[in-house]
Amino acid sequence: QVQLVESGGGLVQAGGSLRLSCAASGRTFSSYAMGWFRQAPGKEREFVAFISGTGRNVDYAYFVKGRFTVSRDNAKNTVALQMNSLQVEDTAVYYCAAGRASRQYDEYEYWGQGTQVTVSS
Repeated sequence: QVQLVESGGGLVQAGGSLRLSCAASGRTFSSYAMGWFRQAPGKEREFVAFISGTGRNVDYAYFVKGRFTVSRDNAKNTVALQMNSLQVEDTAVYYCAAGRASRQYDEYEYWGQGTQVTVSS
């Protein structure tokens, strides 16, 4: 069993930065790939990024590539999403998830409660 708790969301102006964190419980954190997804009002949940259990492999959605960076610290059971050059279109609830390294949300077994990111123009 893995429990995930996100933090770091908030209100930021376009062009600004935020750093999301996700803290995981459990002793098997490093065996899970960690994904970030987001869901805007009226839209489906979409893939943002994932990082493999070792941290060696990462993948990003095209719309965040070059702006967002995913990282993890297995010693601290945490994963982070550094978001730079934020755009109004990045406004959404952001979720971290633990599971298999995939862009598909149904490959992830455990989910956090989400954290709101709002980007103003």
